[in-house]
Amino acid sequence: MIRFILSDLRRLWAGSLVVVLLVALATALGVSVVLQERALRLGSARAADKFDLVIGAGGSETQLVLSSVFLQPSPLPLMPGEVLGRLAADPRVDWAAPIGFGDSFSGYPIVGTTTMLAQILSGGLAEGKIFVREGEAVIGAAVKLSLGGEIKPMHGSLKEGGETHTELVYHIAGRLRPTGTAWDRAILVPIQAVWHIHGMEAEEHAGDGEHEHEAASGTDSAEHGHEHEKAGADHDGHEHHGEADPDAALDESWTTGAPGLPAILVKPKTIADAYKLRQDYRSGNTIAVFPGEVLTNLYATLGDAKQILVAVAAGAQTLVAASLVLVTVIHIGQRRRQIGALRAFGAPRGAIFGIVWLEFFFLVAVGIAIGFALGYAAALTLSGIFSQTSGITMPVGFAREDAALAAVLLAFATILAALPAVLAYRQSPAQALRA
Repeated sequence: MIRFILSDLRRLWAGSLVVVLLVALATALGVSVVLQERALRLGSARAADKFDLVIGAGGSETQLVLSSVFLQPSPLPLMPGEVLGRLAADPRVDWAAPIGFGDSFSGYPIVGTTTMLAQILSGGLAEGKIFVREGEAVIGAAVKLSLGGEIKPMHGSLKEGGETHTELVYHIAGRLRPTGTAWDRAILVPIQAVWHIHGMEAEEHAGDGEHEHEAASGTDSAEHGHEHEKAGADHDGHEHHGEADPDAALDESWTTGAPGLPAILVKPKTIADAYKLRQDYRSGNTIAVFPGEVLTNLYATLGDAKQILVAVAAGAQTLVAASLVLVTVIHIGQRRRQIGALRAFGAPRGAIFGIVWLEFFFLVAVGIAIGFALGYAAALTLSGIFSQTSGITMPVGFAREDAALAAVLLAFATILAALPAVLAYRQSPAQALRA
């Protein structure tokens, strides 16, 4: 029987190939959607795991996480600089790292931060050393620049018609180890240098007890908040330029008032401290978020989009199934003489049913297998493209639930293959030979 089926498939290779391709493409569409969505979830979750708590000025929590954790370019409002000093002195905080962004070089975002974050981010340097002066920079693992190279920061990006800063040229001192996050494509520079380039001077408010009390309670006056908003607007509008000394030593004590900040990355000492800090800084002119919670909300949106895409894939598979039924009915009609001859030579009805069923099931099963391979390749390609542009590693792989999907498709193939087999089973040999 097997030899007869293989001989029949070779004789009808063109039609068999069409059936396999139809099934493969329909299966690949659904598989690629599932794998790509899972890779996006895992990649973004792993990227956010490095940051426990993010504090920023009042506004969109989602945008705060996208800008500070995933380094997506977007103007953020500035919060008062004294928040950094309070966090640095808070016994519940292991470390607090300010970040400042808005500049870029050759398509890579320039992020102002501290030596602490630069060292902790990837667990050390792959080569070179950490920056110790204002004119030094550390690059991510995916930044295609060489140690010792020059970086001329541009406000914004080249596509936006950004303006190149002439106040300071950074020199690359080291390269971070791979992190699998968007920070692999970032250029890290001292936050102190970013402040100086943009003419943002430290706020001298030491001894102003009343002002400090208002800041601590998160209820700064409207006038004070307006000043920070104006500073942020001036920065976005290229109006503020300052002077920076490339050989100046870094001061990361944060004992005096810092300029306005878009975000601060915080590492609490305990889980309880994390929740207390989030509660303390979720009022007034600051917000505090857990990146994981924000991603959960995004995943809910992605889940809705996934359901739509899965429905589209299911619709395509249904159309393919209907097409296959039509093709097989026509095919059985064209093989009536062959089936009649087999019956005339004594082949039982069960054998005819088995030959037709096995032949069609084999074609559909091969199409499903190829579809899984094509879907995996498509998801791998899309993830690679996304990783190159974002820096986030997106792991593509099959899970246990994918085996259930394959089982469902094979069960459907079993039922679908029975239709032409039943038509062949019911044919009369005398009618088939007269046709």
